[in-house]
Amino acid sequence: MQQKSAIYLIFVYLIKNKMSIAVETAPAPVTFTEGAVKELFKLKDQQEIGDDFGLRVGVEGGGCSGMNYVLGFDQKKDGDQEFMIDGIKVYMHKAHGLYLAGMLIDFQDGLNARGFTFNNPNAASTCGCGTSFSV
Repeated sequence: MQQKSAIYLIFVYLIKNKMSIAVETAPAPVTFTEGAVKELFKLKDQQEIGDDFGLRVGVEGGGCSGMNYVLGFDQKKDGDQEFMIDGIKVYMHKAHGLYLAGMLIDFQDGLNARGFTFNNPNAASTCGCGTSFSV
């Protein structure tokens, strides 16, 4: 109870003295195309995914080129950063930002291809499967 009182007093002091509290917000490391956003909302609705879940974007070892992209709904875990991107709650482990910074995620719905695609400026090489890369 004393801790809450101390926080309240600090808050009142800051307001009375017209001081502000700086809040750091990191820029989102990835972006989505309009098509990807539509598909993600559609999937969330179809699968009845609750608000306690967010979209996990990350990497894992494996695949043809050494690393695979991770994209799926999940709950927040230790070490995750949380971003709000185009109305979508996104979770990403802090260490994965190095590999994914600046990446554009799209959704293709054509005759030749259907699914999410990843345009990653950090990838030195990619595989024909579209989900594997190396740095």
